[in-house]
Amino acid sequence: YRTIKGKLAKAQRTLSRRQRRAKKEQRSLRESKNYQKQRLLVAKIHARVFDRRRDFLQRTSTALIKNQDLVVAEELRSKNLLKNHALAMSISDVGWRSFLGMLSYKADLYDRQFITVSPKNTTQTCHDCGFVMGSNGTEKLTLADREWICPQCHVHHIRDYNAALNILEKGLQKQQKAQSKS
Repeated sequence: YRTIKGKLAKAQRTLSRRQRRAKKEQRSLRESKNYQKQRLLVAKIHARVFDRRRDFLQRTSTALIKNQDLVVAEELRSKNLLKNHALAMSISDVGWRSFLGMLSYKADLYDRQFITVSPKNTTQTCHDCGFVMGSNGTEKLTLADREWICPQCHVHHIRDYNAALNILEKGLQKQQKAQSKS
């Protein structure tokens, strides 16, 4: 999307300029041929962006499901993630909800397991001892804290790796509960 973003912005500016010009000359937009040509061009660029995004998600989800027996993901709320203005464009560009949907139906298609888990405390919990940051008078980790040391067991953690281990552990627990019920 970022590679085509500039071209899309330029085409939309041209479309807007042609719309203003047609209105200034009191012509209907349906009769304005330059406006209609530009509208089709903008629509083609939007379609290209949509196709690229969908193709990337399809390829990535297929590769993940084909190569793994179990895929575990956090059930993240995109709406909450978009509140971070520094990351909002990247997050919305990925299409997280669509990606999870693709993983779900492809897991059924290829007889694999796909599990979503709650994101609660996945980054704040020590994988080794289970201590949760923010409890017992400790401060919660901020997004800037990429590495931390557990105050209870004194193990050094890389935030994303620790969170991935916690997510996998939650997924395995959920899988065991489902198997024990059936």
